[in-house]
This record gives sequence, structure tokens and C-alpha cells, in this order.
Amino acid sequence: MILMKAKPLLENRRSFLKQKTEALIQTLGRAPRLVVILVGDDPASQIYVRNKAKAAQSVGFIGESYVFEATTPPQKVFEFVQDLNENPDVDGILIQRPLPPSFNEKEVMFWVVPEKDVDCLHPENIGLLVTGNPRFAPCTPAGILMLLDFYHLPVEGKIACVVGRSNIVGKPLATMLMARNASIIQIHRSTRNPADLCKQADFLFVAAGSKNLVHRDWIKPGAIVIDVGIHRDEFGKISGDVDSASVESLVSGITPVPGGVGPMTIQMLLENTYTAALNQGK
Repeated sequence: MILMKAKPLLENRRSFLKQKTEALIQTLGRAPRLVVILVGDDPASQIYVRNKAKAAQSVGFIGESYVFEATTPPQKVFEFVQDLNENPDVDGILIQRPLPPSFNEKEVMFWVVPEKDVDCLHPENIGLLVTGNPRFAPCTPAGILMLLDFYHLPVEGKIACVVGRSNIVGKPLATMLMARNASIIQIHRSTRNPADLCKQADFLFVAAGSKNLVHRDWIKPGAIVIDVGIHRDEFGKISGDVDSASVESLVSGITPVPGGVGPMTIQMLLENTYTAALNQGK
């Protein structure tokens, strides 16, 4: 059984990106700049935002984070984002999800201009992805595929089941797997008999946001399981959407939580920011 840790891949990838960044700084005359915006005081989001800024700085970027109170009017945050959109020294902008209920997600998707949308949530960037002409790749799906490549696990000709249909993971992941010639099953809250469908999958991707949703009875023997979920209990213990203890003896590969998909998401955010800076310099 392969425990698909991100660390062995990231050690080389992060070092290579730092070298490329040093060269780009000579061309641009400045470092790539990533700005992460958080609205509210969600503890998990605070950790994610700090980690993203720290990772950006580790490869030579300017990594900044701005925190607004949960009660901040959406218009104020919108105006802040517009200032960043117009600033030529800002390359990447990320608005951390989830947002408070006062924010309309269908509107927020349009706030960051496509050229700086390094999270790849703008409808223009999603449209480019679906038509096979991506400007950026959505961070979590792209990180997952990079992890599969590193462990030499091709999806071509295989049945891939995606549990979840969010705009940030489930939908774009299914699109990207299809582009690699996998046959797709997509599971969501209205799916009947989801376990029976999941058991057909050679590759099972679980991004449902539900702790320990998937257990042994859902999985085909020998399948590869990618666990995107992350949940922290009252004692600080972290677990995923998959009951990993019950499935490890059944599968041929699985991502750990933590240490699997999460670090890959941050890596792809950095790589998208580098691409955005490179494009600005052209």
C-alpha cells in the first residue's frame, strides 16, 4: 500500500520554484506578490491563510494576508479587491472560503480579475479550463494530479469517482480527470446508493466535507483513494472524509490527512502565482 505523502514531491518542487522565482525577479525588477484575504475569524481559515503567506515567502514571493471582521460590509471588501486588481505590483489574489452569509458567492466569483485569479474560480477561467485552454489550474485538483503523477498512477482508461461537486474541487477535478481520459462518476448529496457507485472506481476522490463519510464498504479492493477532506476535533486531532483506519488494508494507495492533498493545494497556488507574474512581465 502506497501512502501518498506530499513531502517527497514538495522538497524538489519548492526548491525548483524558488530558483525560477530568483530569475523572474531579475526580469520583473520585483518579487511576485500574492495577497490572501480572510473575512471572519474561522480558526481553520486563519491557519490556512498564515500557511499560504508563509509558503509564498519561502520561495521568494511577497506573501501578504489581510483580515476583515465577519461583520464587514461586502462592499468594503469588494472595493479593497478592486484596488488590488488595479495594482500592477500584485500578481495573485485569493479570497479565502468560506465567507460569511452576508456575501453572495455568485458575485464574489467575479471580484478578482481573471488574470490574478490564482485560485481559478472566476467563470472565465473555469470556461477556459473546460474547453481545454486553461490560464490557471484549480489548486486542489491540480495538486492531486501532480501527486498521482509523482507516484506513477495514471488515470487514463480507469474509472474515477469524485465524491462532491463544489466549484473549488469536485467540478473542476472531474473535468481535469476527463481530460486525462478517465471515465467519470460524480457523487453528490442526491445520489442514490452512493456506496455501490463508489465501489466501481479504480480511483476514488473524496471531497464531500463530511468527516469519515467513506469507509471500507464503499471501496473497491485495490483502489487508489484521495482524501481531500480535513476536519479538526475538539482535541485538535485532524482527520479526513475517509475512515482511513478501516480502508488502509484494502486499498493500494491512499493520501494521508494531514500531509497529503493540503500541502499540494498550497504548492499549486504558488505555481499559479508564478505564472501570473510571468504573464504580467510579458
